[in-house]
Amino acid sequence: MSTFRLSGERRCDGFYNPERLTFARRKNGLTKTELASRAGVDLRSVTSYEKGKKPRPAILEKIADLLGFPMDFFFSASPIDVPAESAVSFRSLAKMTAGHRDMALVQSALCIQLNSFFESKFEMPKAQVPDLSHIGSPEAAADYLRRDWAIGNLPIGNLIHLLESRGVRIYSLAIESLEVDALSTWKEGIPFMFLNLQKTAEHGRFDAAHELGHLVLHRHGSPGGREAEREAHAFASAFLMPEASVIARAPRFATIDQLEKLKRIWGVSVAALNHRLHTIGMTSDWHYRSLCVEIAKLGLRTREEGGLAREASQLLQKMLMTLSDEGVTRSQIAATLQIRKSDLDAMLFGLVMAGVNGGRSLPNRVSGRKQTQLRLVTKD
Repeated sequence: MSTFRLSGERRCDGFYNPERLTFARRKNGLTKTELASRAGVDLRSVTSYEKGKKPRPAILEKIADLLGFPMDFFFSASPIDVPAESAVSFRSLAKMTAGHRDMALVQSALCIQLNSFFESKFEMPKAQVPDLSHIGSPEAAADYLRRDWAIGNLPIGNLIHLLESRGVRIYSLAIESLEVDALSTWKEGIPFMFLNLQKTAEHGRFDAAHELGHLVLHRHGSPGGREAEREAHAFASAFLMPEASVIARAPRFATIDQLEKLKRIWGVSVAALNHRLHTIGMTSDWHYRSLCVEIAKLGLRTREEGGLAREASQLLQKMLMTLSDEGVTRSQIAATLQIRKSDLDAMLFGLVMAGVNGGRSLPNRVSGRKQTQLRLVTKD
């Protein structure tokens, strides 16, 4: 049996790290003024705390409680590398406030830190996400990737499993705001994807495919801007709904009832399927707009009739089960990362089934041509 050393001991009398106070404040989407008001101190005090002045223990304890971090967090010299905004793609960037972007960037940094913990314990799948920026169009890139991953024109059963098997690290974007759909970035050659799983399963699948588009199309350039979003959207549509597959199954004059049945083949929303039919020329402009009006009237833009089951992570589930067998609980992992267990659970929300520290069940469906492979790395 391997032995895991867990840190997280209290060091409140030692080195105070002001950068971690700024980090914690940003994670909560607070300005310095807002934090000062809630903590019962003046703005100058908060500014001085973030510049290096150590708060009195009682004040820091109150601030730590307000921001949802254990006291130990503020007494670690270890840096937390927050991705630069220019290196991250944001789904629906136009709908986000600066505060929401700040929260998302800081949350992604915590997820990357958690991933580093897992990487130190397991040999995880190597990244097999090619740079397709040289390919002429998003649709052609989607077709190329399907052939490269040996999927052909088959519908994708479980997109999360497929992406994990190809080395994409996927975590939940623990932000309650529905304006933040998803984001992705590359970190030291590893592709990361962070999803807001508070929406429908169909929406989540499209967000994941959209972020995959950013990862393969915009790896060496800024992924922001309307054109990049358009390209990622076109990639996602073609990747989830290959033209040949749609033409072979969809009728020429589709109704809403038919779309609701057909959408389950490709695991997409009624609205996404309607748009795809129009894009590949299977519906006229008039028919497309008529279906759009009907979809809006039925409220099918924010909900789905007979919705899909939420896709779970196979990789995270296996790692947590293995750690549990080693006697390592989620609470201990959170202590190692110097965060609260609730924050750890939030990073896994929607991706891991409940009862990991006791239950033995795993998702049954696996997509792609190979299972996610893991090897425990023994460390003293």
